[in-house]
Amino acid sequence: MSFKNHYYYDEQNCDFVPVQYDRTERVIYNLSIWILSGVILTGVLIIALSSYIGTPAELALKAENQALSEQLNKTKDALTTLDQQIDNIAKQDNELYRSMLGMEEIPYEERQAGVGGSDPYAEFDVYSSSSAELLKWTSSKIDKLERKIGIQKLSFEEIKDHYNKNREKLNHIPAIKPTPGILLSGFGMRFHPILKYNRMHSGLDFRADIGDPIYTTGNGTIKFTGRKGTLGNIVIVDHGYGFETLYAHLSHIPKKIRSGVTVERGQLIGRAGTTGLSEGPHLHYEIHNNGKPVDPLFYLFADTSPEEYAMFKEISETNNKSLD
Repeated sequence: MSFKNHYYYDEQNCDFVPVQYDRTERVIYNLSIWILSGVILTGVLIIALSSYIGTPAELALKAENQALSEQLNKTKDALTTLDQQIDNIAKQDNELYRSMLGMEEIPYEERQAGVGGSDPYAEFDVYSSSSAELLKWTSSKIDKLERKIGIQKLSFEEIKDHYNKNREKLNHIPAIKPTPGILLSGFGMRFHPILKYNRMHSGLDFRADIGDPIYTTGNGTIKFTGRKGTLGNIVIVDHGYGFETLYAHLSHIPKKIRSGVTVERGQLIGRAGTTGLSEGPHLHYEIHNNGKPVDPLFYLFADTSPEEYAMFKEISETNNKSLD
């Protein structure tokens, strides 16, 4: 900024004479003007930024609200996943435990634990529409999950009570894996590896080497031992209560395993093999209920972890080829 001259009137010479400043005074003057202008400009900018962006406290609050919103969205995803897991447990509860025990299923609508009436989350309407919607959804989902978990807990208590009252019957129901090997093929229409066409596969195929032990899956009585068509050497166990199990392609059947002999769950009844029409050594295992074949996968619950059951279910649903 330039330094303007100031004048004084010289009465003696009748003339305006410029005031003379030394260099130091000029520097001080210019610095003062620049500093004053900078302070004023900074103040104006601060006022403008505060109006359009917000004060530091407002900025911190906005950042905090953003973090809370992101966390609520993550919680929303977690609650959705948890809800799906609870529905899967409920489905297994109906299709496996209650079906096997002859208990009535809990209807899907009842398990959803819906509630009616006025909006119980109206308190969140004081917030912005997006925040209110997210808070309402989260609170509603948590309340719903609590009710669904409560229903499932009561269901398990009912199943436990039913089991204790019907333990003798349950000892006869086939409920364990007949051999330690992993599942290779499931129940339903499958492509036969030797006959080369799709046909009904009435059981499960388990991995087993020749000579691996085969166990009966529930208490019962030996109904038949011997050779039967494409199934090779088989053992059929009558468990009572309408249940029979069949174990096929055996390489060896102990002499004491014969018709009329009583066996208990987990007892050795044969050795795995590849007799009959088979692509290789394995165990073919069937369950019949009242004379009709049923999916044995639904009865693998006594010695199968949830993770192992999920793996078996995936294999059963994705592998469309059998070994026999």
